[in-house]
Amino acid sequence: MAATTTRVLRLLSLLQDRSHTGRELAERLGVTGRTLRQDVQRLRELGYPVHAARGSVGGYRLGQGAKMPPLLLDDDEAVAVALAVGLAEDGSTGITDIDASLTRALAKLQQILPKRLQRKVTALRSATAVGPATVGSREPDAPVPAETLTVVASAIRDGATLLATRDGTETEVEPYRLISWRRRWFLVAYDLGAHAWRALPVAGLTGVRSASRRFAPRALPDDDLVAFVLREVAQTGWKVQARVTVLAPAETVIARINPAVGVVEAVDSHTSVLVTGADALETIAVYLSMLMMDFRVDGPPELVAHVRTLARRYTEALDG
Repeated sequence: MAATTTRVLRLLSLLQDRSHTGRELAERLGVTGRTLRQDVQRLRELGYPVHAARGSVGGYRLGQGAKMPPLLLDDDEAVAVALAVGLAEDGSTGITDIDASLTRALAKLQQILPKRLQRKVTALRSATAVGPATVGSREPDAPVPAETLTVVASAIRDGATLLATRDGTETEVEPYRLISWRRRWFLVAYDLGAHAWRALPVAGLTGVRSASRRFAPRALPDDDLVAFVLREVAQTGWKVQARVTVLAPAETVIARINPAVGVVEAVDSHTSVLVTGADALETIAVYLSMLMMDFRVDGPPELVAHVRTLARRYTEALDG
């Protein structure tokens, strides 16, 4: 019975990848055609809709059924699903009545994950915080290899330093927290070479490896490390930086924008300065239009020229 169960599970794993001919499946499983048909029938009885087609292009494939059967995931798939569900649970989905379902799904996964995979998922989840959702234009994605995140999360868990390569230069850092924000990853770390706190874009690191040197935790730069990352990104983390004078009190501007948009500094009771950034001038112009307040672009000159172009276009559209 154990051999039959193992074989049927392997058959299910093969069918979940793609369709196969009966001969292919029989050879992969080392069974006769008759045994293969019996195993297919066992899967059907368990609720898996296995479809069969005759002919040169025929074979067996999984289809859609009337109910949800159990899934069979490999190690990488299980970790990916557990991490994605965990991040969705930690963040705001904006969907009513889904949080309880996420919690139940994650509990089921964690219950059956082997300890070696549980450690990987737990390290990633405990090392990660999720930034706030933002409205408006979204910057291009900056994907990060899962292995990179695993190395960083493990170092955070173990309190070990990392050797991180950025712009061709390797530096040793003390890693403290991973921040996931707008489909981008940032590492809050203390740069031992520069003796300064950093919010490092993980996608910009061409290599990370554990230095295996333990460190004593330092006083953090902010009680809220998500807020720290948002400030750092707004001030230094974008390709284009801008400084804008807003004709409104600082508290009014702060109440209007998401902290991810930029940092607001008071000038006087009626004026404030917004320091912001993005990967493109056009994105900053969208942010400014959403302020719904009078403003003056102080720099850079390219943004001044772009806003003037937009003003001309809007004026001509109304005059026409």
